Amino acid sequence: MAAPSFRLQEATIDDIHAAFRSGQLTSRQLVELYLARIDALDKQGPEINAIITVNPHALDEADAADRAFRERGEFIGPLHGVPVLVKDQLETRGLTTTFGSAALKDYVPDSDATIVARLRAAGAVILAKTNLPDFATSWFGFSSSGGETKNPYVLERDPGGSSAGTGAGVAANLGAVGIGEDTGGSIRVPASFDNLVGLRVTTGLISRAGCSPLVEFQDTAGPMTRTVRDAAILLDTLVGYDPSDPYTVAALMERRPAGGYAADLTPDALRGARLGVLRDAFGADDDPDSGPVNRVIEQAIADLRRLGAEVIDPVRLPNLQEYIAETSLYLHRSKYDLNRFLAARPTAAMRSVREIYEAGQYHPRQDLFIQIAEEAPEVPEDRADYFRKLAQREVFRRELLKLMADHELDALIFPDVQVLPPLRADLQAGRWPVLSFPTNTLIGSQTDLPGISVPAGFSPDGAPVGIEFLGKPYDEANLLRFAYAFEEETGHRRPPESAPPLPGEP
Repeated sequence: MAAPSFRLQEATIDDIHAAFRSGQLTSRQLVELYLARIDALDKQGPEINAIITVNPHALDEADAADRAFRERGEFIGPLHGVPVLVKDQLETRGLTTTFGSAALKDYVPDSDATIVARLRAAGAVILAKTNLPDFATSWFGFSSSGGETKNPYVLERDPGGSSAGTGAGVAANLGAVGIGEDTGGSIRVPASFDNLVGLRVTTGLISRAGCSPLVEFQDTAGPMTRTVRDAAILLDTLVGYDPSDPYTVAALMERRPAGGYAADLTPDALRGARLGVLRDAFGADDDPDSGPVNRVIEQAIADLRRLGAEVIDPVRLPNLQEYIAETSLYLHRSKYDLNRFLAARPTAAMRSVREIYEAGQYHPRQDLFIQIAEEAPEVPEDRADYFRKLAQREVFRRELLKLMADHELDALIFPDVQVLPPLRADLQAGRWPVLSFPTNTLIGSQTDLPGISVPAGFSPDGAPVGIEFLGKPYDEANLLRFAYAFEEETGHRRPPESAPPLPGEP
């Protein structure tokens, strides 16, 4: 039987590999197709502005993959020839890496971040580096190095951050899959806002070596994709121990299924799953920003019941917001972690937060970066409440795990963010300071618990809304299975109208 005809828009890893095997497509041709979309849609047309730097060697990398396939008759690895968008928070050998900061506009690392090295080893093509706010210090898509990124679904709205460029770029089909980074929700917020799947793993499963930090024990890179299966394929590649990152001893406790995460996906995984609706994570129904989100999530909850899940509604943690505030450590830890990272890079033009701040080399709307520069101590222990806040993280974690135990839950569910993607005009007017933005992604980040965002539907004006499944430590396999079953039956993923197929595109 003839292979199905390849279609670029919404192409998955499996689609791409089937086209390679059938001879319909080469990696070079695929890279050329994505480069044409970047040229037509990112800086022209809707001017999404997701991409900071296109890899000038991308076609050479694609040629190497094609040559290896011709000579061996087999793929280099599970990501053979797949063009990947990588958040510019990850060092990439020989390619400008700005971390979103104008102060680092000329910084070119001489080695790859571990995660980039693993992508290459799996056969991936590093297509481009994507936009992010300065040192990932915002939920929103504006940057001193890359300018402002738009949400491809509603161009007047923000795409979410800090993995703004990866989110908008993957959503608009400017690359096959993407890599983001999540400290407080920087994978799951843009995944929710851009109608993607975004996975935050248990901290330490994926190496952070070569990735700029924000709060060292919360930081993790991870997949941002258009399908759950693509996220699982990426995760199979990315997880593992790295001697360069001591936190990855966590990977030695990983509970990966015998055949891998991707092989474990099944469309009936929600049958009998016990899911608790964390009602304290919802905004008010009558609020114009949170009401539309709630209506989408209520339909998602009904769908979960229809798919066989046992939904326990509500489960309550009345002091949830107090826990989130009490375990926030950006103004205690971030300056210290960033300073250590920058000081270890002798070719960086500026090597401390103070130096960057005093030179004015930051986006003027980066309110959290400004707070870190002005208020955070040089050493975390200099803040009298530092150790109390550290201790509260463990209390918060135990409370969530107890909630799951008391109700015999497999996962908690809630909206990733309580409100719709903000209007860019509202952000320009100063609405939504970072530390008061009502994102629920902080729940998992500040308790080291894994969470996955999956598309749940759209508001009346077409803004995407994501639902989060929050699990127990090292329970990524179940989260992926639940998300896959939900995705397969509901099918909320669709491409944005602002980024249609180009003339002549397959």
